[in-house]
Amino acid sequence: MIYSPLSKITLEGREFLVKRDDLIDPYLAGNKYRKLYTLLQTPSTTYNRLISYGGTQSNAMLALAALCQKKGWSFIYYTKKLSTTQKDEPTGNYADALKLGMQHREIENDFYKEFIASLRLHVDEKTCFVDQGGATKEAQQGLHVLAQEIQQQSKNLHIKAVATPSGTGTTALFLAIALPEYKVYTTPCIGDSLYLREQMRALADIPNNLIILEPTKKYHFAKPYREFYDIYRVLYRKGVEFDLLYAPAMWKALLEQTDEKIIYIHSGGVSGNKSMLARYEKKGFVKNCSKNS
Repeated sequence: MIYSPLSKITLEGREFLVKRDDLIDPYLAGNKYRKLYTLLQTPSTTYNRLISYGGTQSNAMLALAALCQKKGWSFIYYTKKLSTTQKDEPTGNYADALKLGMQHREIENDFYKEFIASLRLHVDEKTCFVDQGGATKEAQQGLHVLAQEIQQQSKNLHIKAVATPSGTGTTALFLAIALPEYKVYTTPCIGDSLYLREQMRALADIPNNLIILEPTKKYHFAKPYREFYDIYRVLYRKGVEFDLLYAPAMWKALLEQTDEKIIYIHSGGVSGNKSMLARYEKKGFVKNCSKNS
């Protein structure tokens, strides 16, 4: 088996190792590769259609579009109503997913929750239904494989802590279950810790080795923050690009609240940076991100 490699990064005088899951595949990389591992191993003849839902710049959406293209399945993706600009000038993950064959369906905002709740009631045996962000129990197998890689690669490194940011918390939860001898750090990037724990408990009991680092201030998901851009830029100049949605919050929490050696699991998602950087530019935050500057 070929493992994703480990890279060293020194940040604020501390050495971190980064598990480079972002290098696995241009689209099916990072935690989305791990969450969709079981589907990737599924024979193409098992399904002919996959249905999911969420945001129009979702990394999971793009990964599912790539998976369906590989499998020869049709991919139907539901979102709330888009603005005219979004539809006429698609950008980022949304534009890439459309190129990969995604069939986009818009639902009126007032009916969205009710419609999504009813979706799985109409799924037949040839249709695969994937919850937003890939938050399913089937993701556990891929996270078990990741845990085995970490155990092998860290065997002689004397590191017993890993970190990964959380949306639904699926990756952190199943990784902690598979690595009982490690501390698994995470931080909520969508909603607060209460919401994160609720999402996790819907999948499994939360183990004691899973440590949720509380953000020092309230951050709104996908909103540009100068401190997030500054962390992104410092890491970029170290030679590794991270996503702008989840990674900055995790790195900030690690630097403020931990002190041991840690393996950071790169979640991928950098394909969405183009659209996020455009938002940061409008805010006047963007500087030269050359790795040599």
